[in-house]
Amino acid sequence: MGLRYDWQEAEIRAIYDTPLLELIYQAATIHRQHHDSRKIQVCKLVSIKTGACPEDCSYCAQSSRYKTEVKPQSLLDKQTVVDIAKQAKESGVSRVCMGAAWREVRDNSQFEQVLDMVKEVTALDLEVCCTLGMLNESQAKRLEDAGLYAYNHNLDTSEDYYSTIITTRTYGDRLKTIDNVRQTNVTVCSGGILGLGESADDRVSMLKTLSNLQPHPESVPINILSQVEGTPLENQPDVPVWEVIRAIATARIVMPTSDVRLSAGRSRLSQIEQAMCFMAGANSIFSSDDGKMLTVTTPCPGYDTDKQMLDLLGLEARESKSKVKGQRLEVKV
Repeated sequence: MGLRYDWQEAEIRAIYDTPLLELIYQAATIHRQHHDSRKIQVCKLVSIKTGACPEDCSYCAQSSRYKTEVKPQSLLDKQTVVDIAKQAKESGVSRVCMGAAWREVRDNSQFEQVLDMVKEVTALDLEVCCTLGMLNESQAKRLEDAGLYAYNHNLDTSEDYYSTIITTRTYGDRLKTIDNVRQTNVTVCSGGILGLGESADDRVSMLKTLSNLQPHPESVPINILSQVEGTPLENQPDVPVWEVIRAIATARIVMPTSDVRLSAGRSRLSQIEQAMCFMAGANSIFSSDDGKMLTVTTPCPGYDTDKQMLDLLGLEARESKSKVKGQRLEVKV
């Protein structure tokens, strides 16, 4: 079966509702048709500018509207970021994502500094991803010229549920940014968050939106909400791991060539639960040198802990694809 861009919600819901072990089997089978099941990409997320974001995302510790333990910090200097990236590479990381708590990219000196960071980290033969908020086509082109490999812009949830979580930008704004990135050879990273209070229908709807993008996002992060004290979602119940596995497996089936990234919230999963996620089609994780994924409110396993887990499972860290940036390979079956 070739790639499809016309998935319907009823079809995706039927996949999502498949008995769990059968669903994992189906996803694992498709995963092996398109990916080396022994390889897991290890990524590092760096907060290059922290806090004081003007948006009202109900889950976010970095919003200026909420009182959390995250303290605003100005843009990191280039050498600090390069040093973090070098240490990450030595620890098996092949992708470094740089995140700035901005609503949108502005054409100013800070953006110039970010472009310099992209150039320097790309020169280390790492895949460089940025998540900087909304951007226009011209800014996307400048990031491409600097060597950017990927741009992250998550949908977070379904279009119907979106305004319950965020009011300071629209779903259409998010899709427009993805479209602006698609005018370049920069790859797209876009996924969502489980545990925002959304229904299974909302998860299915989000996956329909992603799977109907042509081409599919090269990366699809599946995040688990980290409840942050001081935010509107601080008392949300934990998402059962079985629902996480269902979302991963469904994403793998409808977007077979994409990397499915087990992202925020992984620290709460046991090694056995993570192994089930890998079996269901996840082939990427975020690891750390400081015990946090982006800020202190999102714990993240360390490099050594993750290496031990991968060794135990007979898995290995995947190398960077940065030398083939922009060449989107689709496996035909």
